[in-house]
Amino acid sequence: MYPPEIVAPMKGELVAKGFEELLDEASVDAAINSTGTVLVVVNSVCGCAAGSMRPGVLHSLDHGKLPAKLTTAFAGVDREAVERARKYMLPYPPSSPSIALFKDGRLMHMIERHHIEGRTADMIADNLKMAYDEYC
Repeated sequence: MYPPEIVAPMKGELVAKGFEELLDEASVDAAINSTGTVLVVVNSVCGCAAGSMRPGVLHSLDHGKLPAKLTTAFAGVDREAVERARKYMLPYPPSSPSIALFKDGRLMHMIERHHIEGRTADMIADNLKMAYDEYC
């Protein structure tokens, strides 16, 4: 578990851009089971989250089609929410960071940590934009 004051700036990068924090099981259930598209970002303190995942996610928002809802939970902090979100992400194994796009409660697109590591923010943004075009 990371101290909240350490992760606050990392959480703030997404929250400041309109991402809703998922802090418990109920908020995850409500978000994912809503009608329409929902982006769920499992945030992390790691370098790949800072260097490419968060910038890539934010860059992906500069696009014509977007998910109806943007959400995030922080691994190692929002434990209950992350564990619940990962159940919806099955059969993919737990991964931090990771990005999932749901539509009407169904997982449509998944980006795992091994798809983030070694990729640029632009590559992640392009991947997400293609998913937005297909599902949003």
